[in-house]
Amino acid sequence: MLCKFCLVIFLPLITSPAFSQTGLPLLNINENPAGGTDYSLTLQVVILMTVLTLLPSLLIMMTSFVRIIIVMSLLRQAIGTAQTPPNIVLIGISLFLTFFIMSPILQTVYNDAAIPYIEEEILAEEAIDIALDPIRTFMITQTREDDLMIFSDIGEYDYDGVEEDIPLTVLIPSFMTSELKTAFTIGFLIYIPFVIIDLIVASILMSMGMMMLSPMMISMPFKLMLFVLADGWILIMQSLTASFSL
Repeated sequence: MLCKFCLVIFLPLITSPAFSQTGLPLLNINENPAGGTDYSLTLQVVILMTVLTLLPSLLIMMTSFVRIIIVMSLLRQAIGTAQTPPNIVLIGISLFLTFFIMSPILQTVYNDAAIPYIEEEILAEEAIDIALDPIRTFMITQTREDDLMIFSDIGEYDYDGVEEDIPLTVLIPSFMTSELKTAFTIGFLIYIPFVIIDLIVASILMSMGMMMLSPMMISMPFKLMLFVLADGWILIMQSLTASFSL
């Protein structure tokens, strides 16, 4: 029914003489006098919509989100609460903490690339190059050199130690691999006190002959109490923020 309604509405427009003569400039690329390339407004909108669909992937691949969400997930497993906090809460915390950590970089991108492009002082290609510089610097700072060399060998890129010349096809997987290593290292350190509590509770229950009672049922309140008394959420967020050497 909806398709028929849309067809009735748009068919006269498509078959009208004005439309058939002019048409829509879906793809219009012209060379400007300065030697650059100008795109039609319709093509710019298409590119913008494509970029918006890729924003979640860019947020995961090129920011601090990977490390934060993995650490939060490992923390929930270490405490032993199955779905508490729920996934939507962990994602929300990770997103806002990511914006907090990346705010200086995003502010630099906005001032140096977005504003000049909006005011038509620079072209789109130049704005993208300027915007990528602080993001590239952030990723290089958090990436291990061993990972860079490994992915350089895989991509057959001659890595000569000049980090500014590394292509994004090599830098992004290297950055994500380094973030995974760092996140699991932090998660291991978080697990240790909770595992010690589980071992103590399990040993006490075994010595009392209560082998049929699940140690997790007894140890979970103690782990929650330890986490709350130690102000665990503040410690975790403070440690995660300090782990990014900007």
